[in-house]
Amino acid sequence: MDGRVVITGIGGLCGLGTDVASIWREMCTGVSAIGPIANPELHELAGVIGSEIKTLPEHDISRRQLASMDRFSLLAVLAAREAMRQAGLSGDEENPYRFGAAVGVGVCGWDAIEKNYRALLLNGAKRAEVLTAPRVMPGAAAGQVSMHFGLRGPVFGATSACASANHAIALAVDQIRLGRADIMLAGGSDAPLVWGVLKSWEALRVLAPDTCRPFSADRKGVVLGEGAGMAVLESYQHASRRGAPILAEIVGIGLSADAFDIVAPASEGPEAAMRACLEDARLNIEDVDYLNAHGTGTKANDQIETAAVKRVFSEHAYSISISSTKSVHAHCLGAASALEMIACVMAIREGIVPPTANYNERDPNCDLDVTPNVARERKIRIALSNAFAMGGLNAVLAFREV
Repeated sequence: MDGRVVITGIGGLCGLGTDVASIWREMCTGVSAIGPIANPELHELAGVIGSEIKTLPEHDISRRQLASMDRFSLLAVLAAREAMRQAGLSGDEENPYRFGAAVGVGVCGWDAIEKNYRALLLNGAKRAEVLTAPRVMPGAAAGQVSMHFGLRGPVFGATSACASANHAIALAVDQIRLGRADIMLAGGSDAPLVWGVLKSWEALRVLAPDTCRPFSADRKGVVLGEGAGMAVLESYQHASRRGAPILAEIVGIGLSADAFDIVAPASEGPEAAMRACLEDARLNIEDVDYLNAHGTGTKANDQIETAAVKRVFSEHAYSISISSTKSVHAHCLGAASALEMIACVMAIREGIVPPTANYNERDPNCDLDVTPNVARERKIRIALSNAFAMGGLNAVLAFREV
């Protein structure tokens, strides 16, 4: 086994659209999905903005199955179904013990938690709904994906806040490289647009009042969104043997921790993760064409990421096309880097750099080429995806054209 891991299918949904084609189209237009949240159950949060999936795609999941799923698990299953279709798989024609799943989640099933708290504490209910515990556990999305497709190989969740999806993909790659699986479904899902979660982020004073403007001097903070992104990962030999479409190859993984502060970011950890990713991929700094930045839209995060990129890439940093697609799909927490994986794969395949939307003013401390507002054509051989989570948990992936 040569250790090569390729992507043969991708699927996703978020405020931009409910499949990869629509997500990518809207990413490239630079028109943001951020706006007033329409969910009527968001108590006392009139005027709060976010990136919301207004209507889910049609599906045939039974009411009985849906009763055991919180929204984040349903989104993961729907994204996985699209990825499986593109990969030409249904899950039943492969050895199920060589097929696994890893799903990153940032905040677990808060929709079910909140409904039960309100029922018990405000409405006088005597007991919680019977399936509350299995609906809310962070590993529920991975379990639901495995059950939906009959996957009996390595299956687990990964929870590391905003880097959860990149960590899940990295761990899935490891299962294939170690010979424990031939195929893994991997990505992330989150549905944080619920009252308690939004109030918690509001208390941190990092939520933007209008929209997300990464790297723009007038940026005012983060905007939350919901979504999911999943990829079918396979060993190169397995994909080649069955004649699968190969969309891109995952060639590098870099993981690190800041060991600094539970909230405040530091630059040393992101720098170490990017360096480790390049080393794992055996890439020179000049090989990187595109970087999908973590780019949350806060003053500190954007400046620290810019400084780390400059230290890693030196003068080549100014030649890399950079963008933050959080400017259009918002920060989807555990799903964020899964949606950004989709952006990297499509950028490689289509030769287009999606823009950083809502960019108004140049920040001298964020002076790299952040592709402001308008998509750009460029041949992309190597793309990097940065994910730097609260708590200083960092995961960087490198994707290569095949």
